Amino acid sequence: MTETTVRDLVTAGPSPVPGPTLLSVNVGLPKDVPWHGKTVYTGVWKHQVDGPQMVRRLNIDGDGQGDLNGHGGEMRAVLVYQIESYRHWQRHFGRGDFTYGMFGENLTVDGLPDEEVCIGDRYRIGEAEFEVTQPRVTCYRVGMRLGEPELPSLLVSHHRPGFYMRVITEGHIQSGDAIIKTRTGPGALSVADTDALLYLPDPDRAKLRIALDIPALSPGWQGSFRDLLAPAQGEGGTSPFGAGTSPAPKPAWDAFRKLSVAKIVPESENVSSIYLADPDGSALPTARPGQYVTLRVSGAADPAPVRSYSLSWTAGAGTYRISVKREPHGTVSRYLNDSLQPGAVLDVAAPRGDFVLADGTGPVLLLSAGIGVTPVLSMLYQLAKKRSEREVWWLYGARGPREHPFAAQAHSLLASLPHASEHVFYSAATPAERDRVHAADGHLTAKALAALAVPPDATAYICGPASFMADMQQALTTIGVASAAIHTELFGALPSINPGITSRSSKPPHQPPGPPGTGPGVTFARSGITVPFGDDWGNVLDLADACDVPTRWSCRTGVCHTCITTLVSGDITYNPAPLEPPPDGNVLICCARPTTDIVVDL
Repeated sequence: MTETTVRDLVTAGPSPVPGPTLLSVNVGLPKDVPWHGKTVYTGVWKHQVDGPQMVRRLNIDGDGQGDLNGHGGEMRAVLVYQIESYRHWQRHFGRGDFTYGMFGENLTVDGLPDEEVCIGDRYRIGEAEFEVTQPRVTCYRVGMRLGEPELPSLLVSHHRPGFYMRVITEGHIQSGDAIIKTRTGPGALSVADTDALLYLPDPDRAKLRIALDIPALSPGWQGSFRDLLAPAQGEGGTSPFGAGTSPAPKPAWDAFRKLSVAKIVPESENVSSIYLADPDGSALPTARPGQYVTLRVSGAADPAPVRSYSLSWTAGAGTYRISVKREPHGTVSRYLNDSLQPGAVLDVAAPRGDFVLADGTGPVLLLSAGIGVTPVLSMLYQLAKKRSEREVWWLYGARGPREHPFAAQAHSLLASLPHASEHVFYSAATPAERDRVHAADGHLTAKALAALAVPPDATAYICGPASFMADMQQALTTIGVASAAIHTELFGALPSINPGITSRSSKPPHQPPGPPGTGPGVTFARSGITVPFGDDWGNVLDLADACDVPTRWSCRTGVCHTCITTLVSGDITYNPAPLEPPPDGNVLICCARPTTDIVVDL
């Protein structure tokens, strides 16, 4: 079939064939595509193929997906899109250049509208039989394919996502085949309604429960719907839109406030604790054990750098304590350790973070290395304050006693708990130094952890270098600790989520190329840089990409919430407006532009 004929069919009215019909079979293997200075490995470029095509359990012959986390697999073997939606988007965009497969679909069909097809419906096409499993996942690559970046958001807001099917019976199909419904799914939940439950505000809870009773619904969507139901059911669930988006208490104050330095206490040869208090003597709001505060340190450099530090203790009399390791090339850490004096005033944002000690009665594992001790130490203080009867395991690794802050404090707190055990590891210490604290020789490794026989029903909290946390996570999972019971806190930038990107930068965050912008300042707190916003960037995510700041995103149009980030201070505007705004104190960087100077936790 020629491209001209395809265009004519797209523009034409309903098919003369009665009932739903397969108009085109489209396939394409993944390939590298340049995009915004990066390389994306994607299979969204599909082309029409003529004649009988073999449909197999995972794919149509000649087809493939570049990102198997979001596409492909048994439950997403075949993507379907409707000719009526083609006509809709032709009218919306004022375009006449659409060809079959342009929306990344494998099957272009006449009929089967999203508002009528239901999850669990089955259809026979040619020799093959299929079952509807879920709507299309919002993905920036379909917008990239059409040159319409806002398309992922529009697919949801216009209720035209298309849908995935799994293959029940393998066989040949070809354009012109009739589509025959062989079974109606339970629950009568349409593709459009299912899509709206996940991506639009205020989902209907009754429909969420119906969805969970449909066996054909893909496991990923089932998990997301369980999470949406869980908060109201008291199950402590999280949002399906990514880590950190579950409902959380609003920060105790907006932006920054002035706090004075009450005292500074050396904890080891390279760590000092800084006690922060309200200048007028009022008690500071209670922080949750494990949270962090963000400081703007005007004396360290110009412009004032911004850094985040875990609270090592919510000290008595309503004060906070942070503990900072002096880094050889750290402008801020050296200033805080060497130059800061009691009585100084710092700009401090309210405590934030969801790496917090949860209530419970089961065993608790507190694992840390180096300065990663600070948030778990605050958890230990809380357990001791409550005279907890829980089984508490304290596991800590350092080079030696000179780099072991809080050794005496931790030992004293553990001694006050009836069911606590302490295990310290020194990797570069003398036998005498190890003997003084009964430290084991070497690093806290997976092998060492396995030898301790920690309880597999424990809840674990881990903080330290990224490699240490990854090793501990894997080790705990291996010995039977549930992955959902393992919590981590990473100093510095979070791991990126950039689906399909193959050309990942190894550069540290930096100022963007070209002349500086003239707009509000954007401070990336974890990355330690401040950049004036400019006309070259459509949103904060674009600017972060230009600076090689590690980011997390998927749809890039305010739908999926993968890019949700803590907004420490400042004001933004959205374009396009997100379909569901993020919780207070957060921002969707993929569609946000600053209207004042802002600080974001990136």
